[in-house]
Amino acid sequence: MMEIHVHDELNGAATFSVQEIAALAPGHFPITERVEGVSGKAFDWLSWYKAWCERQQGAPARIPTHLQVEAADEFQATVPWNQLDKALFLYAQENGEPLKKGFPIRLYVPDGSSECLNVKSVVAIRVLYDGAAGDEATYGYKNMVTPDELFKTIKK
Repeated sequence: MMEIHVHDELNGAATFSVQEIAALAPGHFPITERVEGVSGKAFDWLSWYKAWCERQQGAPARIPTHLQVEAADEFQATVPWNQLDKALFLYAQENGEPLKKGFPIRLYVPDGSSECLNVKSVVAIRVLYDGAAGDEATYGYKNMVTPDELFKTIKK
């Protein structure tokens, strides 16, 4: 069973199963309400985050600057907080079964700086407070090797 790790430097950390993370969400809806052509059950990120903060210690101490998610394959995306109004996590198929693609949960960010960012197989969620992180979503693989680094490794 894959777990989802949530970390917020101001509000603590927790580890969830898919069922546990979905159960904490105050509401669930068909993903088609926000993302055309995709089916399944979803929960709103900002509502979930507010509920989690309340469970942890009350209202958030500060407004975060970014949400960072990491996938099982080390793909990572960092999204400015002000682009998360419609962000959601897909957690189950329409029939309630676990996701077949993108398990354990999948992030969708419609209408952000990357049109509709979609990160499958999310296993880590980090809430960041870093004003220098920029105003655009960034994404890519964590362990990317530049051609220069690869060449240096080959020469050794």
